[in-house]
Amino acid sequence: MQSKAIKKAKELLENEELVAIPTETVYGLAGNAYSTIAVKKIYELKGRPSNNPLIVHIKSRAYLDQVAQNIPEQAYKLAETFWPGPLTLVLEKQDRVPALVSAHKNTVGVRVPNHPLTLNLLEALDFPLVAPSANTSNHISPTCKAHVQASFGEKSPYVLDGGPCEAGLESTILGFKGSEILLYRHGVLSKELLSAFLGQEIVEHTHAPVPESPGMFLKHYAPHTPLYFYDDNAFKAAQEKNLRIGFLNFRAINPYINPENQRILSPLGSLEEAAKNLYRLLYELDALGLDLIFAEQLPPHGIGKAIHDKLYRASQK
Repeated sequence: MQSKAIKKAKELLENEELVAIPTETVYGLAGNAYSTIAVKKIYELKGRPSNNPLIVHIKSRAYLDQVAQNIPEQAYKLAETFWPGPLTLVLEKQDRVPALVSAHKNTVGVRVPNHPLTLNLLEALDFPLVAPSANTSNHISPTCKAHVQASFGEKSPYVLDGGPCEAGLESTILGFKGSEILLYRHGVLSKELLSAFLGQEIVEHTHAPVPESPGMFLKHYAPHTPLYFYDDNAFKAAQEKNLRIGFLNFRAINPYINPENQRILSPLGSLEEAAKNLYRLLYELDALGLDLIFAEQLPPHGIGKAIHDKLYRASQK
């Protein structure tokens, strides 16, 4: 039996309207993947550049060949193990997927999200969903209903409220070129884990003048408050100017800064906990009216690489 919330979301989507949906990664701004009208609404509401492709969300791996074709064996192997879950595969698209979804490329990103509400919604629909993060373009990704509403304000779409996101960080994106497997975006699943699973090296390809997948623009995931990686000289200069400074720390408070202007990603030093808390704490710091935010660099392994990548892109001017 469908809940009232699922029924409302289904009705809106079938009428080519948008709905913010929960996933295990971040909330997505969803529309009918086969509707150019709905896809245009997503680009317009987000203010998203038209050359930045979208990810198609399907209900299960059994539906993969409805949106993709000429699928490599490695892709099937990955889907079998990691779907539903935070892994997006960039594959040759079927013609029925509108060109606008893929930014007029012949490939499309596909995944099966791992959230019960959204999986129930997908089961109730006769079409897959495109769903970039449910926020204005380049801003902090949303991990709860309040973040979606704060980002869009009065223009906020209906939010299918699934509570806080479990992982809190975007999906990892892989692509396939010949015998190579390319990493287009760092995410919840680390490059090391996926390389070990496949038994081959994954080639990092996370920067490109023309993005081949979401998450490749240099500036992304940014608060409105200027953000920098911590540097002693920059910190001293900011203090001398009497600027209001915020800190995003990994596991300990900076004793020289007002504790109210600091947030700790993981008191226990867990990278998984840090990832889950990253965007929520950036939203909190961004709401304090600070002049700048310093972020501590995290250990560069596992999901720490993904956290670093998000903070690096958020710091670009």
